[in-house]
Amino acid sequence: STAVTGETKDESKKDEEKKFTAKCPVSGADASQEQFASYKDKQVYFCCEKCKAKFEAEPKKFEVKANHQLVQTKQFKQKKCPISGGDFVKEQSARVANVNVRFCCEKCKGAVQAAEADAKLEMIFAEKAFKKAFVAVKDKSADGEDKPKADKSKEKSEAK
Repeated sequence: STAVTGETKDESKKDEEKKFTAKCPVSGADASQEQFASYKDKQVYFCCEKCKAKFEAEPKKFEVKANHQLVQTKQFKQKKCPISGGDFVKEQSARVANVNVRFCCEKCKGAVQAAEADAKLEMIFAEKAFKKAFVAVKDKSADGEDKPKADKSKEKSEAK
C-alpha cells in the first residue's frame, strides 16, 4: 500500500501549486476556498458558514483582518507606503503576518516594527492606511497604468 504515492504525483503537484494559506478574519482558523463572501469586489474566505455570517453582519468589525487577507491572497497589491502614502522603496520592507510590506523610509518601517502584532496589522491594514497603500489587482490586463503623481516630493537631494 506504500506504492500509491507514485499514482498521486500529479495530484500532489496541483495541490502544491495552489497552496491556500488564508486565515479566517473572524476566528483566525484556516479558511476554506468554499466559504467566501464578496468584499471590495473581491473575495474574503472563512473557515465556516457561521464566521461568514458574522462577517456579513458586521464587516467593519473585521476589516483589518479582511484587508490583510485580500493582500495575502494576492487580490490586492501594494502601491504606496501604508504609513506616509509616499512611494515605497524595495529595501525598506518587513514581513507583517506573512505579508511582505514595503515602506518609504526607515522611520515608517521602524514605527511598524516597534508595534505589537495586532497594532502592526492595524497600522497597515486599517481602512485609512489600506486605501492609501493598496489597490485591487485587475482581473484583466489593463494597459492604462497609473503614473505616480508624487514625483515632485523627492526633496531628498541636499546637494548644496
